Amino acid sequence: MKGFRIFLNRFLTNRLAVAGAFVVMLLFIAAVFAPFIAPYDPQRIDAYHVFSPPSPGHLFGTDELGRDVFSRVLWGTRVSLEVGFAAYGIALFVGIIVGAISGYYGGWVDSTLMRFVDIMLNFPTLFLILAVIAIMEPNIIIIMVVIGITGWMDVARLVRAEFLTLKEREFILAAKAIGAGDLRIISRHMLPNAMAPVFVSATMGVAGAILIESSLSFLGLGVQPPMPSWGNMLASGRDNIGVAWWLSVFPGLAILITVLSYNLVGEGLRDALDPRLWEAGRS
Repeated sequence: MKGFRIFLNRFLTNRLAVAGAFVVMLLFIAAVFAPFIAPYDPQRIDAYHVFSPPSPGHLFGTDELGRDVFSRVLWGTRVSLEVGFAAYGIALFVGIIVGAISGYYGGWVDSTLMRFVDIMLNFPTLFLILAVIAIMEPNIIIIMVVIGITGWMDVARLVRAEFLTLKEREFILAAKAIGAGDLRIISRHMLPNAMAPVFVSATMGVAGAILIESSLSFLGLGVQPPMPSWGNMLASGRDNIGVAWWLSVFPGLAILITVLSYNLVGEGLRDALDPRLWEAGRS
């Protein structure tokens, strides 16, 4: 408990990280309560208000079909967070398993798994995702799975590095001495102590997954209309940039603020969890 208080105090002294956490909390609220906050149905067509500029009736204006952009941005928050957390959840699951096995057993197991990680890292991730999605019919489930299975390598390397350090510690040697099984040692003793850098990676990984989803939707290979996504809203805005600037500005700002906020939280967590950085800042 004392350690958590120290961590919390360190995190709260970082104003940028606190600001990022506040924005992330607002995004969660917007995603959960979008059906109640959104003033209009995001798919409601209104032919009488096509390309209406921002106004009290339509805070972010309307698009080429008269749909309320503010409502669509709110619903796009839900889509982006779903994709971000589900995709990086898959990446965490795969990366933790591969990294734990590689770091704990070492030897030829470690060499084989790390060579596979190196091979995966040599593939351009975005082009690999584009190739897979181009073969399959794009939908939100496919997008989550593909982003997840192409983004686990960094997590695996982080977990492996932590396990290589931990497995020589006294409490792990003591657990082996009393006959604890490999699965128990990995899950009960080593993994909880190896999660700190993974948490930092997770916050930035979610931001990266949101950015990839937006890029795919912008290219027409992600979330498909009429479901609102920040990426396909940007694509619509690109086609009408000369008559309706707000179609590009507001979804673009949503992506910028979301990715920046998650990165700020990740930097704050890294600084708060690393005592060397904390001591360097005080000296």
